[in-house]
Amino acid sequence: MSILVILRRYPLTLLCVLLVFYLSFFRPPSLGDNEVEGLDKLAHFLMYGGMCCVLWYEYARAHARLKPRAVALWAVCAPIALSGVVELLQEALTSYRGGEWADFAANSLGVLSAAAVGYFFIWPRFKMGK
Repeated sequence: MSILVILRRYPLTLLCVLLVFYLSFFRPPSLGDNEVEGLDKLAHFLMYGGMCCVLWYEYARAHARLKPRAVALWAVCAPIALSGVVELLQEALTSYRGGEWADFAANSLGVLSAAAVGYFFIWPRFKMGK
């Protein structure tokens, strides 16, 4: 698949990936002592879950049938791998962010949850009219 085809079929997904990269590397404002326990992990879960739900939507819009291997690779394995790379880069390249296993777990759970939502809700509802 060429770059132009990917840009045409998955523009929102690519914007989400860029947004996730931005949010992963910008210096967040300090919340001081009012930091809510687990809010960071919820943000990780929602970022990756949201990105992958958009990916499922655009996949359903662009394809007539579900290709399990392609979906497993691009909608599950690739985002989880991307998440791991981002965590490693945060640890290596920034002084204000750190790579955490708990963040990686939250990211992965977001991806896996989006896969369930995509498979059971987005794909069937999008294909009902066809």
